[in-house]
Amino acid sequence: MPDAESNPNTEECPVTSDPVFGGRYVHLLGIGGSGMSGLAELIRHRGGHCSGTDLNPGEGIERLRALGITVDIGEPAPEASLPEPCDLVIASAAIKPDHPLMVAAELAGVETISYAEAVGRAQIGRTAVSISGTHGKSTTTSMLAHILVECGLDPSFIAGAHCPQLGGGARVGTPRIKTPDGNDRPGIFVAEACEFNRSFHHHHPTIALINNLEEDHLDIYNSIDEIVVAFHEFAQLLPKRGDGGRLLINHESAHRRGVTAGLECDVQTFGFSPSADYQVFLDAPAQRVGILQDGNWVAQWDTQVPGDHNALNAAAAAIIASWLGADWDGIAAALGSFKGVTRRLERLGTRKSRDGGTVTVFDDYGHHPSECDATLRAIHQAEKPQRLICVFQPHQHSRTRFLLDQFAHSFSRADIVIVPPIYFVRDSEEEKRRISSADLVDRLRERGVTAMHLHPFEAIIEQLDVLCEDGDLVVVMGAGPVWQIGHEFLKRGTPAHQESNS
Repeated sequence: MPDAESNPNTEECPVTSDPVFGGRYVHLLGIGGSGMSGLAELIRHRGGHCSGTDLNPGEGIERLRALGITVDIGEPAPEASLPEPCDLVIASAAIKPDHPLMVAAELAGVETISYAEAVGRAQIGRTAVSISGTHGKSTTTSMLAHILVECGLDPSFIAGAHCPQLGGGARVGTPRIKTPDGNDRPGIFVAEACEFNRSFHHHHPTIALINNLEEDHLDIYNSIDEIVVAFHEFAQLLPKRGDGGRLLINHESAHRRGVTAGLECDVQTFGFSPSADYQVFLDAPAQRVGILQDGNWVAQWDTQVPGDHNALNAAAAAIIASWLGADWDGIAAALGSFKGVTRRLERLGTRKSRDGGTVTVFDDYGHHPSECDATLRAIHQAEKPQRLICVFQPHQHSRTRFLLDQFAHSFSRADIVIVPPIYFVRDSEEEKRRISSADLVDRLRERGVTAMHLHPFEAIIEQLDVLCEDGDLVVVMGAGPVWQIGHEFLKRGTPAHQESNS
């Protein structure tokens, strides 16, 4: 792990004149997450003094400690106090108002803000790019950051997933970019803009993407109409066209016109439709993606991340990169070398099956019906497995209940679906009692899909050992701890390329 002296991208900035964080003492609650740990790095680089707490250790925390940031692990005592001095507390979305350190901040008169508010403040003074949409935010953010790095534009970025090619889920770039005429302009800062709890309304974007828009977070929004309004209000944050405000939005979105009505920024569309301002092409068998603008090819590349959805993610990243000054040849080369992010159609490896054949194992973050369907489509198209066995952990009881029929439909391409208990997060105990994994299993069986409800994770791993045969592909899906199953199943098997010693 590099330290601050050996890594110029993360060393502490000696100048404390940053108007937002310079010279301030900031304590981050839930500092270990991808976004929060990246934010801590950014604050430190911009002249702030950081410390933090988290329930569990992890690689992100070890990286922060290597940079000289103090992190305490574990549940704080009820009478816990903040470090001194402390000017600002930033809380992740998982931190509740009655957290001991939130209470301590209130008693001490220390300002507390959310992660989303902190990201919005960090965008001030930068050419800020906010990546929004129901799906694909982490992948598109990482794709765009990778392009900008490869094209020499030295961006800052924060994403919700780890990108090995970028060294993680965050990067601190230059505060100013030199222009060809010898002047300079604000540096680029790319960040995810999540609609949960309307948190993206705290952003200060110059450029924004609305990649797609569907029903989700229905514990927050009462209807799709409320979601459309929230995205419209997000788009209204963009500056006027004459001041550089630009929005890129999916042409095929059923709610595009409702989102863009009355906007004063420049609005352009992308998608597979010939009517889009930027038309996207995908030759799926050849895994080749291209973009057509005004009847002219501007870029083509061979992709390493399969699927229609990833073609659109990549095209959106490419278009915005061109707006930021990257040339199309460089953009295409960068996207051709992009290998993906963790937990997004991630190929973990292969192992031997019980009959001596080969089983391939994938891991994916999909936890919305559209995401699950897109992942299974892409796997079928790229891998052509003998059988597709899916382990899916529903995430949040309210989402599962509201979208139960859509979930049942989204697994139509799976041969076998194993469903552990729903991951309980944010919902009330009453909501928890209204639905279970058995309800999803019943709906899947009604559609002719072989499905079963199993727990604990150990039982699922044992079942996979019994089920899997030569040519099978196992994909583990969900936003909770279900990822452990894929890694453990792979770990316990004999690698497919080696002979067993038994």
